[in-house]
Amino acid sequence: MDIEQARTFLAIAAHGSFLEASNRLHVTQSTVSARIQHLEADLGARLFVRNRAGATLTPAGRRFLSHAKTLVLTVEQARHEVGLPSRYRAGVRIGGRIALWEGFLPRWVGWMREAAPDVSIRSEIGFEEDLMRRLIEGTLDICLMYTPSHAPGLVVEHLFDETLVMVSSNPKTQWPDENYIYVEWGPGFYAKHRESFPDLSRPPQVVNIGWLGVQLILANGGSCFLPIRMAQPFIDAGQLYQVRNGPEFIHPAYMVFPREADSDVQRQALHGLRELAAEIDGSATA
Repeated sequence: MDIEQARTFLAIAAHGSFLEASNRLHVTQSTVSARIQHLEADLGARLFVRNRAGATLTPAGRRFLSHAKTLVLTVEQARHEVGLPSRYRAGVRIGGRIALWEGFLPRWVGWMREAAPDVSIRSEIGFEEDLMRRLIEGTLDICLMYTPSHAPGLVVEHLFDETLVMVSSNPKTQWPDENYIYVEWGPGFYAKHRESFPDLSRPPQVVNIGWLGVQLILANGGSCFLPIRMAQPFIDAGQLYQVRNGPEFIHPAYMVFPREADSDVQRQALHGLRELAAEIDGSATA
């Protein structure tokens, strides 16, 4: 059985579409179809029912799902661990939104290096869709994000709550103004933002990550919402100012990991994330 066939099967199962799977895997739709045809021939069973709405798993497909995950996970772990120098007993691969790499995840890397110096760490930045896909494929072990989706075999665990505050390059900013930059913090933030300010017209500037909002504000002036955890160093340095009486939004952060990939290294990594998250929650309520 070809590992790419199993990977393609998982991509279709995750997104419910042959077309979407081809986009995610960066191959043609005909390649996706050919892989599934060969896989079905090898297994002697039909795995998907295709219709106008997309593709759904057959009973045989649902039974194969856990085996496909195990197959991909085993191959990826083998590739990762076989290549490790002898001084490392194992490796862990973690991905997260860029805002969570501001302060929090680097602290975890430092914690992990001290607690388990014989474990190698691969760190990556990504958006939710890519991170979820990588988890399903088995190419990442743990991911941190704001708007996770649910998929069979994955655990979604609330980690801590961010507080999004309005910051500006001008201490006298009266919000909203023409220099406001809307940061796409996800559907939850959009709904709260829309509910709180239903009459606000579309902002003239929109960015997809907070880091980019910061760069634009520092270069050109303006305001945007940032996690206070991310904004505080700029506030302390006098580069940005928290807008007085500005609105605040609670924005939960989650960690997602495979339920079946239970190991000493994974348990230790998750323990470290929970421990550091508890410090954030504790400081927020102090």
